[in-house]
Amino acid sequence: MDGGFPQNRVGFESKIGLMESSFPPGFENEAKNLAIDFDGVIHNDDKGFYDGTCYGLPVPGSIEAIMSLSQTFRIIIFTAKAKPSRPLVDGKTGTQLVWEWLDRYGIASYVAEVTAEKPRALLYIDDHALSFSNWDETLQSPVLNSLRKGSNVT
Repeated sequence: MDGGFPQNRVGFESKIGLMESSFPPGFENEAKNLAIDFDGVIHNDDKGFYDGTCYGLPVPGSIEAIMSLSQTFRIIIFTAKAKPSRPLVDGKTGTQLVWEWLDRYGIASYVAEVTAEKPRALLYIDDHALSFSNWDETLQSPVLNSLRKGSNVT
């Protein structure tokens, strides 16, 4: 399995078909949505929260990828920076700061939406995701088990 998709082509195509047909009636147009995380995937976020601004550079390849992917998909960026509860930074919301950053790097016109919520999408690209196939594999994940061992959660 790679990214949750079966290696054989027939299985891969059936998985894509299932994904495309999983949208409720009236929302079929959202099957063109591709959701991409902002921090760590587009914006390098190398200082963490820092001062709340979008201070980082583009992740290498992210600008070209968004331009290319936008020819096929409706690009939605999801980020905790867009949460309404997030404090203003220099009088601006996190959503405004993300749009300014996208504009600074010439890709705002390739992005349809910036949101804090998980949007309906065909696929999600996120640096903090664990691809799900089944619970047995998930519970055996080295990443998850490493986090569980280092956690104070019981």
